[in-house]
Amino acid sequence: MTTNIDIIKSSGEKVKFSLKKLSASLRKSGADEQTINEIIEKVKEELYNGISTKEIYNRAFALLKKKGGYLASKYKLKKAIYELGPTGYPFERFISAILKYSGYDTQVGEIMQGECVRHEIDVVAEKNGETTLIECKFHTEQGRNCNVKIPLYIASRFKDVKAHWDSKQHETKLEAGWVVTNTRFTKDAIQYGNCIGLYLLSWDYPKDNGLRNRIDRLGLYPITVSTLLTNREKQFLLSRDVVLCRDLIDDLFFLDHLGISETRKSKIQNEIAMLCKH
Repeated sequence: MTTNIDIIKSSGEKVKFSLKKLSASLRKSGADEQTINEIIEKVKEELYNGISTKEIYNRAFALLKKKGGYLASKYKLKKAIYELGPTGYPFERFISAILKYSGYDTQVGEIMQGECVRHEIDVVAEKNGETTLIECKFHTEQGRNCNVKIPLYIASRFKDVKAHWDSKQHETKLEAGWVVTNTRFTKDAIQYGNCIGLYLLSWDYPKDNGLRNRIDRLGLYPITVSTLLTNREKQFLLSRDVVLCRDLIDDLFFLDHLGISETRKSKIQNEIAMLCKH
């Protein structure tokens, strides 16, 4: 029965409902098999032709949240990254923070001279004598993928900056340009990026080393995954450049500043501690 249910993706595409995909997404949150099976049975009861992936997600999320703990927070990771908006700046800070924990020195919003014009680069990262230029493409809406125009545009900017860089003396080599998005790349975008030598990073690309994998592996969750902080509190923290849950583990200044009660503060700290374990 459930294998014949048509569901509507955020892009508007109609696909068949997959128990396997739902199970896999719940498993990635850290849920045990009993919890996964219970949620799947309840979701199956509410399926109908034309149901959206958003409705399925909301139902599974609500059931996970009832279980308590940090599982619901991990499950909402993809949505939480969208919540870093509406501007792309917190996303740039988030990418910068992930790279710092991978051993890079990073700067956000650097102005760099090209051979023809000056460019504002979202993130400049340095490691092992090499400098990397990273452009971030943030979408606030699900279903909006990065087409080939994005790497085409960024490749031309990188070429301009590299031409000027190579004409001067520098302590590091400028070898790599990255394009990072919170959504997905089209096939043409991936084909062009690979052909021209750009490194592409999206939610699920490269395989097994996309954004989700890196975040889970390093325990570097954005504060927007929290199910205990309010939207107002999250926006306050983001406006103070507090992007990672990890930033709140040893620094309670901002939680104190928000006037959060000791009981709530303790629950928030526990949620964050569980998320950051890896």
